[in-house]
Amino acid sequence: QVQLVESGGGLVQAGGSLRLSCTTSARTFRSYVLGWFRQAPGKEREFVAAISAGGGHTLYADSVRGRFTISRDNAKRTSLLQMNSLQSEDTAAYYCAADSTAPFGGIPDHRLSRYHYWGQGTQVTVSP
Repeated sequence: QVQLVESGGGLVQAGGSLRLSCTTSARTFRSYVLGWFRQAPGKEREFVAAISAGGGHTLYADSVRGRFTISRDNAKRTSLLQMNSLQSEDTAAYYCAADSTAPFGGIPDHRLSRYHYWGQGTQVTVSP
C-alpha cells in the first residue's frame, strides 16, 4: 500500500501563489506516474496535472496551463505543484495520486480511473 500525504494548502488572495507538496515513504514512488486532482464543493473531482516517472513528460488541464507547474524529486519521494496567479475558481481540495499501471513506463494521464493510490487532500482557498 502506497500512502501519499499532501501539504501546503491554505488561504491566499487572488493573484497569489501556493506550493503544494506530496510525499511518501514508498520506495516504488520513482516508478509511478503522479497526478494532481482537485474537487470543489458540489463538483466532481477533476484533473489538474500529471508527470511521468522520470519527470520528462507533463500534462496539464487547460484551466491551469501556464499558471501551475508540476515537478518531482524522486530522491526525496516528493512531488510539487507550484500554483501561481491563483483565482477564486481554483478553490478546492487538492489531491495527489499515483498510477502504478506501468512502472517506469507510464504516460501522464488525466483519467481518475488510472490512479490507484490517493492522498487525503489539502484545502486551497482563494479569496477574491
